[in-house]
Formats: sequence, C-alpha cells, structure tokens
Amino acid sequence: MSDKAGAAPAPRESTNAPTADATDATGAKAPAPAGYVDGAPLDDVTYLEAKLILNRKRFTSAKALRDFGKVVHKTAVAMNIGFTQALDYYLSPKIREIVFADTPDFALYGAGFILRRRIAYREGFPVGDPEFVLKFRHPEFERAAALDVRLKTQGKYRIKFKAELLPLKDRVGGRRVLYSHNCQFGLGPAARAEWMAIERLTEAFPVLKSLELKAERMSLVNEGIVEEVLLPIGVLDFGNGLTASCDVSLWRTRGEHHSLVGEFAFQAKFPSFAALAAEPRARCEEFYLALQHAVEDSLALGVTKTAMVYRLNGMAPPSYE
Repeated sequence: MSDKAGAAPAPRESTNAPTADATDATGAKAPAPAGYVDGAPLDDVTYLEAKLILNRKRFTSAKALRDFGKVVHKTAVAMNIGFTQALDYYLSPKIREIVFADTPDFALYGAGFILRRRIAYREGFPVGDPEFVLKFRHPEFERAAALDVRLKTQGKYRIKFKAELLPLKDRVGGRRVLYSHNCQFGLGPAARAEWMAIERLTEAFPVLKSLELKAERMSLVNEGIVEEVLLPIGVLDFGNGLTASCDVSLWRTRGEHHSLVGEFAFQAKFPSFAALAAEPRARCEEFYLALQHAVEDSLALGVTKTAMVYRLNGMAPPSYE
C-alpha cells in the first residue's frame, strides 16, 4: 500500500477524541502499528489530489485562468475522459486568504508539519468560520499513517488522508507521491486569538510534543499573507464512478500583490484504496501525465505553494516536499 490514492465520501468527524500519547514524527523508521494507542484503526488514504505547480507569469487575469481551463478540457476530450464545466466557470474567481504559522526556526515545517489558516471571502467580506488545518506530509505511507493527527481537545474536526501526486522535481512526464495526513478543525471566537500559542497547540495535538518546541508562540511564516485567486474549472470523469473536481489558482502576497505561483489541481474521493478499480486509477494518472506535456512551458518543477511562502525571505528550509 505504498502507492495508495483515493478519497472518502464521509471523512471521520468527531466532537471529542480520546487522549493518545504522542507519536515520534522524527525518529528512526519502524514498522507501522496496527492502530493508534487508543485502539482506533490507522487512517486509510481516502483522497487523491493531483497537482501541477505553474509559472505565475501565465496568470495575469481571470481570462488567463479560463484559458488554462480550456487546455484541461481539450486534453480530457482528446483522451476520451468525461468533462463537465463548472457552473461558476464564468463568474468572478473566488478569493481566499491563507496564512501559515511556525516557530522562528521553522521547526514544524522541518519535521514535515504544516499549520495553516484559511478564510474565504465573498464580495470583499469574509464568509463562514476560519478553517484551520494541521497536516503531516511524508513520501512514506507508513510514516504518514502512523502519525495520530486527531484533535485531542473539545471541538469538531475532520480527518483527510490524501495521496498527493506531484511532478518529478527535474523533468516533465512523471509523478511522485506525498502522503498528507490532515486534521481540519474549527475554533471558537475566543480560541482563535490563541491559535499560534504553542501550549494550546501541543495540548490539542500531543503528537507535536516530540518536537520539543522552545518558543511560547509561533508567528506568521515570513509575515506573509497569501491571497488565493481560485477558479473552479469542472469535473473530470475517469469512469467506474471515479470523478474529480478540478480548479486553477494563483497565489500572491496581500498588499504588494506579488505573484508567487499558480496551481492546477484535481481531487477525487472514494471509501478506500481497496475499493478503487485499477482502470479508472490508470486513466487518472495517464491524464495527469498528458496534461504535464500539454502545459510543459508553464510548469514550475521542484516547488510547492507552501514552499514558496517559506522561501519569501530567500531561505530554503528543509522539508519532506
């Protein structure tokens, strides 16, 4: 199961989880346990998310985003893959604000963790509650699965375990896999002001205690506030019930509007990897490789969106990306 991919129609959701001891995220490799310390079974990969990181210079307008959507549609048709255009394809792109938090020495990111807050905007104003996510990413499935990222304090949360497809770092036409074990959670108004307090964070996620974080509070990574401009493109149909929503986006800094990077992504979901038929999975990967060649001149190899934020000050901190 080292190359799983998939998605779940009903990811685990809970209001309170039993307390479990921390799992060492940085220790020597060991066989994956049969379950977590409280007896719960290990999470299975239930999402497949394929990403192409794109040169920011391609995206200077909403029309440019839609033009990319036309390439996606054309490639799907050429490969006899079903495509349904998004209903809001011709509406204004969606706007979301994204920030990352870490210690001054980027201890989370260096150990494979990412802590993110995202806020959606509509007509210039925030809508809904902020979405907080703690994720652990690693190229080894066993390492990612063994890490218990469930929220241990009161509050609703949702587990999303993804296999993320990325291009090879040095050439077009291949793919590598990162396993992303995510906990998406919400915070009440009073707790939101303390979301970067390390004492609160390690109480909520004991798995982070193994990092022995020294600071009292984290701060925004490179003081960067990202504005994401996102356009839904449509739904790809790979057959046998495997469908994937796809979109294209641009990340830029708020204030200066300095463009960082673009991204095309599609995400499929199913109950378990074992339930995924081989033929639609193969068609999914074939489409992913074909699209790389179709947009080869626009690909930005060897980077991720998160890495671009961490590199805003010129540093390149270590990570598993």
